[in-house]
Amino acid sequence: MSDNNPDTLRNYGFADRLIGELDRALNNIFCRQQSSRPYPPEAAEVSRDESMGAEQKRLAAGLMRVNHAGEMAAQALYQGQSLTARDPELADKLKHASIEESDHLNWCRNRLDELDAKPSLFDPFWYAGSFAIGMAAGIAGDRWNLGFLAETEHQVVRHLDSHLARLPENDSRSRAIVEQMKVDEQGHAELAEDLGAAKLPDVILSCMKLTSKVMTAVAEKL
Repeated sequence: MSDNNPDTLRNYGFADRLIGELDRALNNIFCRQQSSRPYPPEAAEVSRDESMGAEQKRLAAGLMRVNHAGEMAAQALYQGQSLTARDPELADKLKHASIEESDHLNWCRNRLDELDAKPSLFDPFWYAGSFAIGMAAGIAGDRWNLGFLAETEHQVVRHLDSHLARLPENDSRSRAIVEQMKVDEQGHAELAEDLGAAKLPDVILSCMKLTSKVMTAVAEKL
């Protein structure tokens, strides 16, 4: 006999969605994906001949590895948040933002390939931790979910600004990627605020900043 209990049906729905997100996670971590938008360096017709020295390439690769790790975490964060968001409209907006983050992930991976560099060895760890954090933010409630999203994106924008200051001046291809990422991330932050993001407690902000510093330091080297 079939079980038509509403709670059971909801649990089945959540389980199906969770399995789908886990499948997506494995694809993001281990498989290359297609971007929904053109690759910024090619869209801007930036030449591949940048005449960068070995040290400049090492620096650029380290920074783009950090950006790739950050976008890996962002993918997982949005997935976790959309999975536990209470408002279906909010879940849809988070999924749309996730598509743009997927573009960022692919762009950073393309640039690492061009620099003959590898992504962070800790990508699965960044993904798993961020997915759990995203789920927790969604469970806390939509306003807190949005607040976490807004603060995350503001920190990412500041982080991208620091990379634009550190990237070699003649690394126009990396700069084209980072500049477009910055535009998108700022848009995500403003969207979250427009939807009613709550202001996070100082202790949460401090933890977020510390976590970001740890990930940045590790991913730049490994």
